[in-house]
Amino acid sequence: MHAPGLQDVLAARPRVYEHLAPTPLLRHPLLDGALGCAVWVKHENHNPTGSFKVRGGVNLVAQLGDAERRAGVVAASTGNHGQSIAFASRVHGVPCRIFVPVGANPEKIAGMRALGAEVIEFGRDFDEAREHVEDLAPREGWRYVHNANEPDLIAGVGTYALEIFDAVPDVDYVFVPIGGGSGAAACSVVRTARASRAKIVGVQAAGADAFARSWRGPARVTSDRIVTFAEGLATRVTFDLTFDILKKHLDDVVTLDEEELRWGVRTALGLTHNLAEGAGAASLAAAHQYGARIAGRTLVCVMSGGNIDAATLKAVLSC
Repeated sequence: MHAPGLQDVLAARPRVYEHLAPTPLLRHPLLDGALGCAVWVKHENHNPTGSFKVRGGVNLVAQLGDAERRAGVVAASTGNHGQSIAFASRVHGVPCRIFVPVGANPEKIAGMRALGAEVIEFGRDFDEAREHVEDLAPREGWRYVHNANEPDLIAGVGTYALEIFDAVPDVDYVFVPIGGGSGAAACSVVRTARASRAKIVGVQAAGADAFARSWRGPARVTSDRIVTFAEGLATRVTFDLTFDILKKHLDDVVTLDEEELRWGVRTALGLTHNLAEGAGAASLAAAHQYGARIAGRTLVCVMSGGNIDAATLKAVLSC
């Protein structure tokens, strides 16, 4: 397993753009005013599945061999990775199974099923579902698609980073949420290859901060449980490939409490008129937390996903 480079990202573009269009990169004057700087929002929530992850799924599934296509793919997900693999499997005619934790976002589950995936609920959280799949897949002969330890997945995701750096070459900061870390890893790879001055800032939930503690400390750590409504950030562990990339290339990581994450969702809706899930709006909240450090700077906030369910949105807006 090797870290993808710029050439892998460039090679992914025709596979990705065969099925997807570049997403908008937009300025929102109200958001500029609230943060006191020039803010570009990368609207990955405008992808067909409502998330950036679909780019990685399309790139990876397009390259499967005949035997893997016949056997089918399997993944564990809280929703967006699963929708990515389901979408890619549908366009390439590959059988698809997704394991989700019990009580996962019902609208994401409905989206996966609408794309033709078989969805199975298992475990108390993403990591229990993932561990079950990792035990089951070799016995069943399925092609397991990990949510982070997949070079082709990261290379596909990297196409949105190319869009950012092509459009805003003078960007100072890129704020990007970290769950499994594929988005931040892809941004870091492209930034470094392009010799950009931009700093890549990862964003985690304080109640799911295994990556942040691992990145800051001398050793990788695991959390016992997750306490966050932002399921896209809800991982208890770090993953080898993305952690290695980010340990080398990431400039900083911000952790947000639940109220800051809720603030991000409300701000996305009120100041950009976009529906963002907790992870998707986390970049806005992290930029706000940075405060005076971003004054007069140019930044990009990656709105990684918009798949918030109605009950969660109601709870966030009522706070």
